[in-house]
Amino acid sequence: MLLDGAHLVADAIAAGLTFQLAAVTPESSARLDIHPLVGALQSDAVEVMTVSASVMDAVSPVKTPSGIVALAECRVAEPDALYNGAAALVVLTVDVQDPGNLGAIVRVAEAAGATGLIAAGGSANPFGWKALRGSMGSSLRLPITTDISAADAIADARRRGCRIVATVPRDGRSLFAADLAGPMLLLIGGEGRGLPPELIDAADERITIPMQAAVESLNAAVTAALIVYEARRQRSTE
Repeated sequence: MLLDGAHLVADAIAAGLTFQLAAVTPESSARLDIHPLVGALQSDAVEVMTVSASVMDAVSPVKTPSGIVALAECRVAEPDALYNGAAALVVLTVDVQDPGNLGAIVRVAEAAGATGLIAAGGSANPFGWKALRGSMGSSLRLPITTDISAADAIADARRRGCRIVATVPRDGRSLFAADLAGPMLLLIGGEGRGLPPELIDAADERITIPMQAAVESLNAAVTAALIVYEARRQRSTE
């Protein structure tokens, strides 16, 4: 995966990821936020190339390159890693195609204490550069898997004693009346279409975020944020 910027490179080093190579410009290599990263990479025998600004412009996917990019190996989690703890909270995204949205969901999932995330169906690659930037590094820490279908993920979660909770824009139980304290798999549908009917039918609970009648739905990342933080509130002992 392509890491662009000092923040993501630093997070990847802290997470113990394996790097293949990195590139910096002469100007950026002396910067206070980048110079220590170059040293850390070189101490791990990672090749760090010094490239011109024009080469960095070509390599970096962003409009204003940050001065450092790196290639690192993806760390796709095994299913067991997603269900650590007595009250697992795993987010299953289904057809969330916008990588910025998916990255934001990963970020809020980690922030709220979710134990893992599954990107299924037509969901964007959580390790693509846009999703990585949207996650602000959370994709490097939160256990994430992509090699499973939504139906198989639901069946696996059930075997592990989790309730299946689906989000629907209308006619579900109010978010604030739902019991989110126990182990659960939370299903978040894609932009526009939402969850497929067969997955909604397979859920143990269907929840709706209260909205004014004129509003049809909420952004997928906003939906995920409200629900995982309500789950955090219910599980909190403070």
